[in-house]
Amino acid sequence: KVLIDVPCSDLAEELAQSETKIQVLQDTLQQVLDRREEERQSRQLLQLYLEALKTEESILSKVAEPEAAPRKEMDVVDTGTSSTETSATTALSDQVLAALKEKPVPELCLDSQDLELVLKEDAAALASALGWDKQKAGALQEACDQELSKRLKQVQTLHSLRSTSKGKKTLP
Repeated sequence: KVLIDVPCSDLAEELAQSETKIQVLQDTLQQVLDRREEERQSRQLLQLYLEALKTEESILSKVAEPEAAPRKEMDVVDTGTSSTETSATTALSDQVLAALKEKPVPELCLDSQDLELVLKEDAAALASALGWDKQKAGALQEACDQELSKRLKQVQTLHSLRSTSKGKKTLP
């Protein structure tokens, strides 16, 4: 870093080299620093991703543990016999419905496939299955959409960082 910050002419004079060689040296050093920073950021992003996976797994395992709760909720859903409730029940598993009902931020508890299912579901059918009003179900779908978009951006960023770091490794 110090060698990069030193003016090119001063460093050339000190090392008894031409300024063009010193400029190439400084550019190379800057590339090394940039690559190290990108690698550090990639590792940090990967660590965040792994932590998110662990958190998601632990949350999902906690949702899966109480088997009596989904039965009770299923009874609540089954008491109304409209066709919209049936379609919501068949499209979304009891576990997903339990997570949507019980968790304060359910979009963080669901995997990406479940988020997609929630988004595909009709807002009225979702509201009916959860025993909520249509506006609250719509807000839930919007939150799920935002979370899914955020996850997709993170994956794209990871791929971009990976391809950038692969490209830099081929440099001399």
